[in-house]
Amino acid sequence: MAPPPGHCLLLLCALGTFALNRFARGQKNSTLIFTRENTIRSCSCSADVRDCDYSLANLMCSCKTVLPFAVEQTSYNGRLTIWFTDTSALGRLLNFTLVQDLKLSLCSTNTLPTEYLAICGLKRLRINTEAKHPFPEQSLLVHSGADGDSKGKPRLLHKGWQTCMYISFLDTALFNRDSSLRSYSIENVASIAHNFPDFSYFKTFPMPSNKSYVVTFIY
Repeated sequence: MAPPPGHCLLLLCALGTFALNRFARGQKNSTLIFTRENTIRSCSCSADVRDCDYSLANLMCSCKTVLPFAVEQTSYNGRLTIWFTDTSALGRLLNFTLVQDLKLSLCSTNTLPTEYLAICGLKRLRINTEAKHPFPEQSLLVHSGADGDSKGKPRLLHKGWQTCMYISFLDTALFNRDSSLRSYSIENVASIAHNFPDFSYFKTFPMPSNKSYVVTFIY
């Protein structure tokens, strides 16, 4: 015997609500940060936004203006996208951050100097240079291992910098070239300051020497 029509309707409504809730839980917002007219905007986006389309970002995402110190030396759990026009803005937003999934989009035709930015725990990097070079987006898998500190609560060293096994140095001059994104890694590095003396900021920025690091250079 078929169930009464009212029961069918209730069942369909319940199944629809369950499916929508499961879909909403599966949708994870990503963070978009961009600088424009001397202001920094931090956005939470439920869908990808066309690179460097500021108006669309303000329309599609939940955005707010933040102070510079509020985005310095922090950490990001999900995907992070940064639209930038110069290295000073990029360094302020990215240097000494903890982020695993990162996309960088150059939104100008400026020539960038060679500067190295230190990123902790980076697993995947994507770059877009369409404003300068009309080439497809590039992607690089930096490493696929789990961070040794991810199982426990990370120890804070200085202004939010967190210890981790993987440290990446990103050469900002890579945005000037039309060559493929490249990287090479050095394992079992016991002291960042001793092995890489040219990176002077590690001399004043304490790093524990009793750990074994994997250091990756991205260029």
